[in-house]
Amino acid sequence: MSTLRGMCTIAYWAEDVAAAVDWYAGFLDAEPYFRRDNPDGTPAYVEFRIGDHQAELGICDSRYAPPGTTGKPSGAVTYWAVDDLEGAVERAVAMGAEPYQPIVARGDLGFRTASVADPFGNVLGLMANPHYMEVVEGRRS
Repeated sequence: MSTLRGMCTIAYWAEDVAAAVDWYAGFLDAEPYFRRDNPDGTPAYVEFRIGDHQAELGICDSRYAPPGTTGKPSGAVTYWAVDDLEGAVERAVAMGAEPYQPIVARGDLGFRTASVADPFGNVLGLMANPHYMEVVEGRRS
């Protein structure tokens, strides 16, 4: 049995959760399905389900972030599979994200990655991943 079964939820931090939710709703062309509010009625946590496996992308109020969280792009990068890497990077940047890492070929088998820093300080990894597409297509047939 594998220790890691698959990515299920990724949490991004934001001081302005409502603005982050609006940004991600526009970028993902999807609406969140879950919301939990702070006592003052502002959103504390909002979650989207996206992609082939309905992975969860959560936007969390940064006041609940672990100690030492800086609010600046850093740490691990989760790469989301995309059909059009260049288009996804261009769309994110056009919506206010900052380039973080340019498109880089990872060998000669078609794997390519890039990342942007969203307007809230989170690193959003984007990837053209032939293996991911093979797995998804294999499950459909």
